[in-house]
Amino acid sequence: MAGNNRGKTVVELSSLPLQIFLFLNIWYVMVFCVAELLLYVYKGILLPYPDTAKTLTIEIIIIFLLAFIEGVRIFLGYKGNLAERTMALIFSVVLGIPVLFIDLFILLWQTYVLRIEVVLVSVALAFLGFEIIFSFAAIFTFKRHQTMLR
Repeated sequence: MAGNNRGKTVVELSSLPLQIFLFLNIWYVMVFCVAELLLYVYKGILLPYPDTAKTLTIEIIIIFLLAFIEGVRIFLGYKGNLAERTMALIFSVVLGIPVLFIDLFILLWQTYVLRIEVVLVSVALAFLGFEIIFSFAAIFTFKRHQTMLR
């Protein structure tokens, strides 16, 4: 079977920068979610919430929702990039929209926003922005290569 590939060139189209950002983002999301949960414990103890049980519970559930969506988004980004599948990358970019809104909620609309949260969310938004840019670049590369093969 190895003799059948003689003279054929294998072209790697996967995006190394995208893969690096996805890998780093896995670790950052874990640190981010743990830090946010600890900050909610801190805020729940020291700061007066209007309706403590309801408001704080909703904000904590949003962090778990963020962790789930980010996990799926990063997994699809990994699979799409390494397997050179445009649909997986497109789904990864689409899942970036709810992640963006959850990050904006944490940054702008939650009950109390601490300075450390501004820094944490800014880094998360930077990761998301770079990953979306590199995902689009990879999608265009995959599509261009597919049209050249036809």
